[in-house]
Amino acid sequence: MSVENVAAEATPNPHPGEIQPMNGEKANMAATTASSVSETPLSLATHDDNGIHNTERWWNKILDIDEAKHQLMFSLPMILTNLFYYSITLVSVMVVGHLGELQLAGSTLANSWFSVTGAAVMVGLSGALETLCGQGFGAKEYHMLGIYLQGSCIISFIFSVIISIIWFYTEHILVFLHQSQDIARTAALYMKFLVPGLFAYSILQNMLRFLQTQSVVMPLVILSAIPALLHVGIAYGLVEWTGLNFIGGPIATSISMWISMVLLGLYVIYANKFQNTWTGFSMQSFHYLLTHMKLALPSAAMVWYDFLNVFSPYFSLLMINLRKHS
Repeated sequence: MSVENVAAEATPNPHPGEIQPMNGEKANMAATTASSVSETPLSLATHDDNGIHNTERWWNKILDIDEAKHQLMFSLPMILTNLFYYSITLVSVMVVGHLGELQLAGSTLANSWFSVTGAAVMVGLSGALETLCGQGFGAKEYHMLGIYLQGSCIISFIFSVIISIIWFYTEHILVFLHQSQDIARTAALYMKFLVPGLFAYSILQNMLRFLQTQSVVMPLVILSAIPALLHVGIAYGLVEWTGLNFIGGPIATSISMWISMVLLGLYVIYANKFQNTWTGFSMQSFHYLLTHMKLALPSAAMVWYDFLNVFSPYFSLLMINLRKHS
């Protein structure tokens, strides 16, 4: 028997009813306790197949950091793109609003009417491309993306004609909604010159969906920032430096919308990355109008309903305030 074992046997047990661990077991217990104390509460201890000790943050088990970064890099450019396009109509209202209270009231009311009856419908109709182009791109039927795009543009054009006819009766509709005659007439005049911009906006939304389904988002920021910056000069010049005055605002909006649409169109036609998805105009797109319509109409109804819920309180408050000042 060794000297250490003799010493261990000679040491009295302070708790006779308990079994005391040996010296080696005490050392292992102390090391385990020290390692557990050194681990922070935000870390989780794991072991791989080889028994190697790994420390993993708790949020890594809840959130996929890499996927979150990928989603952020995809969504942030689209937020900026939509912000630039929305600023086009907003800048026109701001410039026209300096002409007087009546012009400010009419342009603001017209811009809200444009958002609910025009922009909401066009955004919803283009939503069908997210499904159709997504399926075509996933199935590697790349040529179908261009055909779906053309079919969506045809449907959007038809609805643009219908909405344009409704806009020509804006004054009567607003008066029916108990709006004052002067403000209703001013808003109706503003809407008439937004009609050309509606056709460009409808095609623009379709091309945006066409590019998004191919994960092309960063070029959209540049292609949307250019017309937004140009629009500031166009709107100010037409309103302040020409005899157009009030109608210079909606005319500037329509011009900037067409510039935005042409820039995106040239990018789609001449960029090498779309040589498989855009093969030119084809009559085959008419064969898929019914299929496209089945998806476009529910999408348009859903988006329009969302827009209506967002703008209805604002629109009601706007109508009340305008009646007070009329």
